[in-house]
Amino acid sequence: MMHPGDWKVWCGTLLLCLSLYLLHYILCVPHSLMSKLWAGILAPVCGVSAVVCFDVARRKASSSHTFRSKFDHYVAITGLSWVGWFARRKLDKCCKDVVGTQEKLLLSRLKANAETQYGREYRFSDIVTREDFVKRLPLTYISQYEPYIQRMMKGEEKVLSDQQPVIFAVTSGTSGKSSILPMTKSQGFLFFIQGISVVYHSLLKAFPENNNLQKTLKFFYTPKWRKSECGILIGPNSSSPTNSKHLLNIYSTPKAGFEILSEPEALYVHLLFGLRDKSLGMLEANFSSIILSSFDALYQNWSDIADDIERGEVKSNLKIDESVREELNNALTPNPQRANEIRDIMKSGSKVGIGKRLWPDCNLILAADSGSFDLPAKLLRETYGKGIPIYSPLYAASEGLLGLNIWPRNQPSLYLLALQSMFFEFIPVEHCNEDQPQTLFMDQVEKGQEYEMVITNASGFYRYRFGDIVKVVDFYHQCPVIEFKHRRGQFLNVRGEKTSESLFYQALTEVVKTWFPLKLLNYCCVESLLIDDKGDSYAPFYHVFLEVDDISKPLSAEQRNMIDKELCSRSYVYQSFRNKGSIQPIRVHQVKPGTFEELRKFTIHTGQASSNQYKVPRVLKTKEAVNVLLSNVINES
Repeated sequence: MMHPGDWKVWCGTLLLCLSLYLLHYILCVPHSLMSKLWAGILAPVCGVSAVVCFDVARRKASSSHTFRSKFDHYVAITGLSWVGWFARRKLDKCCKDVVGTQEKLLLSRLKANAETQYGREYRFSDIVTREDFVKRLPLTYISQYEPYIQRMMKGEEKVLSDQQPVIFAVTSGTSGKSSILPMTKSQGFLFFIQGISVVYHSLLKAFPENNNLQKTLKFFYTPKWRKSECGILIGPNSSSPTNSKHLLNIYSTPKAGFEILSEPEALYVHLLFGLRDKSLGMLEANFSSIILSSFDALYQNWSDIADDIERGEVKSNLKIDESVREELNNALTPNPQRANEIRDIMKSGSKVGIGKRLWPDCNLILAADSGSFDLPAKLLRETYGKGIPIYSPLYAASEGLLGLNIWPRNQPSLYLLALQSMFFEFIPVEHCNEDQPQTLFMDQVEKGQEYEMVITNASGFYRYRFGDIVKVVDFYHQCPVIEFKHRRGQFLNVRGEKTSESLFYQALTEVVKTWFPLKLLNYCCVESLLIDDKGDSYAPFYHVFLEVDDISKPLSAEQRNMIDKELCSRSYVYQSFRNKGSIQPIRVHQVKPGTFEELRKFTIHTGQASSNQYKVPRVLKTKEAVNVLLSNVINES
């Protein structure tokens, strides 16, 4: 809303008057040609500047903005919205010609990489159709690329791609060990143009109240990079301050805050500057689980944060570099009024809707909410984030952009396949265990069916089986719309029954509904073969570890047994093994509060993934991780 006292209104009015005067000068005042030429240049410049001033003045803005940061914010989101508008038009056009778009993408990549070592090995130059491609190249796994990647990390060029990698991306390792994948400059460019700009355009259409200059509280952390032998960085390619430098002015945390490498201290600073800004417009993180745990941290630290806001300086015992502390303190000013508001809100008791009470103008939570993030997103909607919609904009992986959610208000989140980013193939889920099954193209899949996806990406992976199982739920023009189901490695399989992550989750959530008012906070499963204590019978079984919001009343034996019964009712194969005695009943273990946070810290500390990448593994595969849970089991019966 514009206010007459706003300097931007006065500036815009002045520029508009100057523009009109120059226009009058050009048309009505006799003068030299050069004078009129200068006036002709200045008039539209003044006119456009006046429009910008009025546009900035009418938008709601964070009080913490400086003149420079507000201008940078305006330029960033205005440019992004225009790029998104053009990119969306192109996307719609491509979705009306799936076969042509996909084949053109594939053949252009094969042509560009024909002189690479991999391209010569498989004679890319002889491939002229998608059918030739499928016949010539085998389906591949990450292990087949590792020798090539090792050579690339030593500096060898034109191995998998004609482009040199800009980073070697470390995967999260959710379904096994972390892997290292090359990422090229064009891959990052495609992600921004075909992904981020399009979903931002969709966001503004669905939530027009976000078309403003309010800052965003983004929870992400600077990773600890290392370098390959040839000097190229190795680390995560998920969203981080390192690869988002051009957008840092739209976030509530000052740039100095992103230099803090230790997560607890960085999170404290994120919360401090986020809480200082009452007019915050959005909460953002890669995953809904990150925002949920950040609210948990807020409840542990709110008193110190309120004191810092009142004093206008960061608490002295926060372990950060003094140069960073000085910059952060320069960005703070004492604000006793806001500090008291925070204290009153936090002392009110209820966690439900606390986000909206702390930030009344917060319009959106931006975070992944599908697959393994369905549970934390559900908890977020029911508790801290109640009253604030959640939008899961992208379906992506270390391999690149996979899908876009262009329907922000729809639940569950569905994704339009990114047909300009990846060449897709699909393996019917019943053939997933075959080494070289026949694949289907994008125009051959059927609604209602589940498939393992196979991709050919921009950085040199060809017919790559990266492990995601999806369900085709609809079509947008000719392009499939999918729902992410689970990772191929994330299933329970002690007798060949192959209980998928999604099937088990459906059974578990149905049972938890009957435990009301008890809430499930987190869970994971383990096959009994990974645990030494197998009980009295030789038959294997599932261990299930649950963290709930109230441990004062332990789960009864009847409540625990309900999970096994519900799974039997949903899976004929599992039920038949149970009836024959080939699989023992599920054993349910209740764990202490904070156990899954301990598991997260353990996984990040012992692995290669960063905080920005971590996903709770729903099926644990290592004894070391299982021991973390076993050491926190309570109320066994």
